[in-house]
Amino acid sequence: MSENCESKYKDARPAIGEGLRGSGICGVSCDRSGWGPDRGGWPHDVLGDASRDERAGKMLHACIFAPMIPATGLCVGLDLDTGKMPQQYRDRPDALVAFGMDVIDATREWASCYKINLAFFEQYGIPGIEAMYQLRKHCGSSYVIADAKRGDIGNTSAAYARAVFDDLNADAVTVSPYMGRDSVGPFLEVADRMVYVLALTSNPGSHDFQRMDIDGQPLYRRVMESTLSWPRNGDVGFVVGATNADELAMLRGAYPNVPLLIPGLGAQGGDEQGTVAANAGGPAVFNVSRGLLYCDTSASCMTSIATEAARLHAVLTSR
Repeated sequence: MSENCESKYKDARPAIGEGLRGSGICGVSCDRSGWGPDRGGWPHDVLGDASRDERAGKMLHACIFAPMIPATGLCVGLDLDTGKMPQQYRDRPDALVAFGMDVIDATREWASCYKINLAFFEQYGIPGIEAMYQLRKHCGSSYVIADAKRGDIGNTSAAYARAVFDDLNADAVTVSPYMGRDSVGPFLEVADRMVYVLALTSNPGSHDFQRMDIDGQPLYRRVMESTLSWPRNGDVGFVVGATNADELAMLRGAYPNVPLLIPGLGAQGGDEQGTVAANAGGPAVFNVSRGLLYCDTSASCMTSIATEAARLHAVLTSR
């Protein structure tokens, strides 16, 4: 743990949250995110053009919440579809588990995290749910995002939070803010976890509501500003699609140290280099699912997947 960080900010810790993941506020935990005084200072693109007090606050946020934030880089999306798998897996009764485990093994060296899309397992009923839990276990200590997009009245959201955090043991979850603060609050109450709130998504339908003008600003900005003002014990980030590079650049300028989950690369058409440039070195994981999982359907598919994961890692961690 950094002595300076420990002594300067120790009194603020209870007000932020308890049960922090990892061995300390800085040290190893800050190393995971690539930030911290022990790594040569706090980068300008994280702290921005802030006053001394503002910079201290941002350093506190990074120190306290770094254990909950995955390292910037490739997020491997486990959107498993037996119909798209290579033939040697498709014919197996354990296709989900076999293919999923092999993908995890092939990409583990290059993946910052894994995103389990619950719907792709739920569609197969009990066998799919069982496969999902086996793959979560196979991820081991790797950072895991439960892509659930949950959001409901308070007691229902509390049940969802227990399911993804206590039972599935996910490190993070995606949630929908459409029903407001009381639907997101139960997720934010859980210490030591990350909540990614949908803000500006990568699908064409994002134009239907998310960009609506609300008192001079788009709805997605209102969502972000409101969510950041709500009390929380864990950390909060936002889903911002790679298909919205101009807005991503604007948001990164406004929120240089807020974690982002950025889907939309590969099959959805997001540009890799443009997205990395728009992110400007901020804390983010870039999800790739179909473009990685099904990049090769031959018998040597896992070699191709590993090669593509290495390439993506190099591109997505470039500054």
